[in-house]
Amino acid sequence: MNKLFGFQKLEIYQQSKHLVKEIYSMTRKFPVKEAYSLVSQMNRAAVSISSNIAEGSSRNSLKDKIRFINISYGSLMELICQMEISYELCYITSDQYENFLILSKDLSVKLNNYMNYLKKSI
Repeated sequence: MNKLFGFQKLEIYQQSKHLVKEIYSMTRKFPVKEAYSLVSQMNRAAVSISSNIAEGSSRNSLKDKIRFINISYGSLMELICQMEISYELCYITSDQYENFLILSKDLSVKLNNYMNYLKKSI
């Protein structure tokens, strides 16, 4: 797999995909009654992060690239909210929640740094 698209080489893309796998693994264990509500929302928010990084990288204008990274950031914030709710409902353990917060904080910093890098290029 040596023929990668540019976005596949981005660290933020790789980290966001890792987060997707973590979320899908956790939500598999949620109560069945949450399948079409919280689980669906969380899975969509997680996938949205990496999808918007990929889509933004294909845009020609730096403003569009920044806009899609900003959407990714917003999806990450949405996911943080949903994980907090999941923790408060006792769907995940404190260890799972803390590990998620570490991953999401790191990704949020890197998304912000990437947006700032793109802004300086304008």
